[in-house]
Amino acid sequence: MQSQTIRWTGLALLAITCTGWALNWAFIKLLLREWPPLFSRGVSGVAAAIILAIIATTRGESLTVPRSAWAALALAAFTNVFAWMGFGTAAMVDLSISEGTLLVYTMPIWAMLFAWPMLGARPHAREFAALALGIAGIAVLFAGQTFALGTGKVTGIALALAAATLFAFGSVRTRAPLPVAPIAQVAWQVGLGCLPMILFGLLVEQPDFAKLTSTGGAVLIYMTLGPMGLCYLTWFAALQRLPASTAALGTLTVPVMGVFAGR
Repeated sequence: MQSQTIRWTGLALLAITCTGWALNWAFIKLLLREWPPLFSRGVSGVAAAIILAIIATTRGESLTVPRSAWAALALAAFTNVFAWMGFGTAAMVDLSISEGTLLVYTMPIWAMLFAWPMLGARPHAREFAALALGIAGIAVLFAGQTFALGTGKVTGIALALAAATLFAFGSVRTRAPLPVAPIAQVAWQVGLGCLPMILFGLLVEQPDFAKLTSTGGAVLIYMTLGPMGLCYLTWFAALQRLPASTAALGTLTVPVMGVFAGR
């Protein structure tokens, strides 16, 4: 009975994550008209990390990280935040929403493959079937749209696939808990993953602060509180309650909801 409660709680947390990330696909293109991708994600992520750190301290959690855990924390921040949000958003510059979504959400394939040698979680036939149906459903959903994955979009394709594979790897590794309190750990991961985006954005993308309109500001606030804040909390909490392959398969609902939200 307790295991069923844990599973249903994990599924509810996963549903919150997927809904928040799905809505973000509809909004991110609006913000990209005003600010460059990495700088946009970086600002919202660092702001979310500060809010999460405040929440953690008010709940009595320590923000202290043991010296032995820094390497693992930095790797988690890179795979779970910098690669997933940074590479995935940067890919949208060269790809359409449909192209980017189909490539990024190959993530469950890689998660299932990583979980086999890393966790000993050998995939069952029904998991392969669910994965095939999910990928096929997304392909059908976007079948009526024009795809142009030519050589001019190689950078976008590479970034989208890097986001998918690295996030899958990080999600599987997250099953091994770090010696850091839960909310504090999310704050550190989001902050460490997003701060380099700001620095890179200032140096390379050179954002024009005057271009940010009220619409862009509203999207930025949503990204801070939703995808970069609440959704990362619920994602990591879901991973502690569900198999990595199950959580990854659940993300296939993101592009489906994202398409309907963007209409």
